[in-house]
Amino acid sequence: MSTTFAGGAVSGAHRGAPPRGARAHPAAVLPVITAGAFAVLGMWWVNTPSVSGLDDWLIGAGRITGLLAGYAIVVLLALMARIPALERGVGSDKLARWHSMGGRYVVGLSVAHMLLIIWGYAVADATDVVSETVTLNLSYPDVLQATVAVLLLVGVGIVSARAIRPRLRYETWFHLHFYTYLATWLAFGHQLSTGNEFVGSPVVQAIWYALYIGVAVVLVWYRFLTPVRQAFRHRLVVSRVVQEGAGVVSIHISGRRLDRLRAEPGQFFRWRFLTRNLWWSPNPYSLSAAPRPDELRITVKDLGDQSRELARVRPGTKVFAEGPYGAFTSGRRRGRKVLLIAGGVGITPLRALFESIPAAPGDLTLLYRARTPEDLVFRTELESISIRRRATLLYCVGPRSRIGDPFTSRALTELVPGISDHEVYVCGPSSMTGSVISALRTAGVPNRRIHHESFEF
Repeated sequence: MSTTFAGGAVSGAHRGAPPRGARAHPAAVLPVITAGAFAVLGMWWVNTPSVSGLDDWLIGAGRITGLLAGYAIVVLLALMARIPALERGVGSDKLARWHSMGGRYVVGLSVAHMLLIIWGYAVADATDVVSETVTLNLSYPDVLQATVAVLLLVGVGIVSARAIRPRLRYETWFHLHFYTYLATWLAFGHQLSTGNEFVGSPVVQAIWYALYIGVAVVLVWYRFLTPVRQAFRHRLVVSRVVQEGAGVVSIHISGRRLDRLRAEPGQFFRWRFLTRNLWWSPNPYSLSAAPRPDELRITVKDLGDQSRELARVRPGTKVFAEGPYGAFTSGRRRGRKVLLIAGGVGITPLRALFESIPAAPGDLTLLYRARTPEDLVFRTELESISIRRRATLLYCVGPRSRIGDPFTSRALTELVPGISDHEVYVCGPSSMTGSVISALRTAGVPNRRIHHESFEF
């Protein structure tokens, strides 16, 4: 079933605030990371005058994989350091995908480094790999702690695997990742004490120290000190909790000088509500309304213990917020016409964009998918915004068994004439998002005009 609610001619388009803050473009970030990897390979080349014999080849390969693993783990930490320019320009979703892909490289390189070094030294010493493993771990400085570091990285990699990660609670997965910091610290000492590139080379050691210390400072500043500073500056508290529908609540959070957060519609924060059951776990929730100088709003659906507990939060509860994060904002928009496609609770960031993204009368459309009319969150608000902005609001309601696939390229083309000329923002369950993106491409929408951001861990 599809219902259309088109806004009437009441007022002109609302001109949202322009994008703010420095933004690092993905096309500029990846070459910098690649250049760093080549520089690391150059360190090995300069310190390796010649390679001869099987043992030299194995040890040389082990040194290369070790250096690349040491560099890659620093890159991983930098990607997740909540650096504002990266968050606003690249986006948390893409950074998380890069981090996930890079994590596989780190684990693979680390394991390869360990095995190649053991094998190479076993060949050089004319012994078996088991005996050589024991010798290296017990006789060489910091090798045992490096072995522990590799095992920790493998463990984090296992819990992050696609087959295992969905079975873990977000809070469990989040806290297990802190072992990456311990693994990095253990591996760092090993590199400097036994790496040929560092022993007897103060300049190279200084460069490596600067790389690791620099990323550590950025991590501490943006992931720990900045949220604390913001907490004292803005004094966030829950002002009211509003029931939006079955299992869905909006939490209004008030504070001081919230405009200095420079939050944009479409972004999210990681929230800690300082109650007995919620203080220890930050969870990501998008703003469901355009931010105001004195109030922020998030909307939460009951999807588990943590989100269910939020429905019982009382006014006056203090709030600790990290952010804003994400690039799912009007800053990505280049075209004149805009289409927003929401599914389920994915309406939350799109509701904020529907209110604020710059668009002339007739150039803004919101397509909202829900299983039942009762699942349409913000219905009154959306219809009011549609009237005020002279925008088009389309509801697609009903179970798939009865209405079929509402997101085929043909259906989208019929619903939104000239869809290939639209800038499209998509947010919803991962299965829906994938289906919509595929249909949009088939309908002729270029990849550069399709914007989506997944908030699944």
